Amino acid sequence: MRALQKLGFLTIGLFDEADPRAGHESTLRIIELGEQLGFDSAWLRHRHLQYGISSPVAVLAAASQRTHRIHLGTAVTPLGWENPLRLAEDWATVDILSGGRLNPGLSVGPPMFYDTVKDALYPDTADAEDFSYERVKRLLGFVRGDQASDFSGSRAFEEFSDHVQPHAAGLIDRMWYGGAGLASAKWAGENGMNFLTSSVVRSEDGSADFAQIQLGHIKAFRAAHPLGEKARVSQGLVVIPTDSAAPEQVAKYQAYVDRRTPRTAEPQGPARMLFARDLIGTSDQIAEQLQAHAGYAEVDEVAFALPFSFEHEDYVQILTDMATKLGPALGWRPAIG
Repeated sequence: MRALQKLGFLTIGLFDEADPRAGHESTLRIIELGEQLGFDSAWLRHRHLQYGISSPVAVLAAASQRTHRIHLGTAVTPLGWENPLRLAEDWATVDILSGGRLNPGLSVGPPMFYDTVKDALYPDTADAEDFSYERVKRLLGFVRGDQASDFSGSRAFEEFSDHVQPHAAGLIDRMWYGGAGLASAKWAGENGMNFLTSSVVRSEDGSADFAQIQLGHIKAFRAAHPLGEKARVSQGLVVIPTDSAAPEQVAKYQAYVDRRTPRTAEPQGPARMLFARDLIGTSDQIAEQLQAHAGYAEVDEVAFALPFSFEHEDYVQILTDMATKLGPALGWRPAIG
């Protein structure tokens, strides 16, 4: 069992369509609270045409100016929606603004419900877009500093570079791939990325043993990675500690978990996606469950996912219990400074 070294959290950043500023401000306040509590990282999900954060890069730029230490990540940005060159510029800019704290997580594949959005997203190139791993390789190259133009030098009164500016030294080492399948885990390792494994995995043989599938992905990733056992993996289960929760909060949390539990019994849909059970209870109860989890046993950093539909006050309670009770029960100590 690896000692827990880094404790993070993940939020979707929901908002009301009639008042979107309030939801975005709540997310920023939650990130600020995370830093105050000593969390090592805060991560944002990426949602398009929904009522969750559609531009994590913009929100994290704001968060970078309201925090000083906590690392800031995306888990994950679906690269099918993005131009790799432009995204490399945005991420480098935010990394510079944050002082080297950005941890971009990404995945590939066609955008969700692509047939309904492709004419708006890629009106002239929808059928020619490459949503394979090559799209990631392009992005990694631009982040690394590979040539992006065949021209550099002076033109009139302006200076031009042939690679992405600003260049964020060190960002390439903080790039994460979010993978649910064995092939993705191996590819991320072969290409020297860090690996995000969440509460969803692909059951390629029909197994319903989430922990063992996740363990297999982690081992395959590290076996393929140049750093081997030292390669970074972050696990992202849904965790709801109830130590300081009021009775009505506990009831709401339990109802949330109960609604989601049936889908964890067997793989779902044509892609055979298997969902992990949400962990709810006191910090001691959750710590015991995690320490018996084969996937958790192989990691030393986590980004626990916050439930999607709770109120700001609920997230304050959950994060406070995570930092003051659950983290210490797992051997973690809050970051200082």
